[in-house]
Amino acid sequence: MEFALPKCHKCNAGELVPLSDFGSGGAPIHFKAWVCTNPECGFNIKIRNGDVYMNEPIGNVNFHGSRPSRLP
Repeated sequence: MEFALPKCHKCNAGELVPLSDFGSGGAPIHFKAWVCTNPECGFNIKIRNGDVYMNEPIGNVNFHGSRPSRLP
């Protein structure tokens, strides 16, 4: 089944892609964040502890076998 990703309303060039994560107890959290695919835009919306955050800085992380505990 195919579906269309929503267009980014900030730049109108990228699409918003959903990201998922795992909670502290290991339960999956689907669609925890949405991020624009246009690297020049940087729009993002995230849910953290029940609060909604928009346009937080996005950091580039290089993974070398270990996962950082949090992004700067």
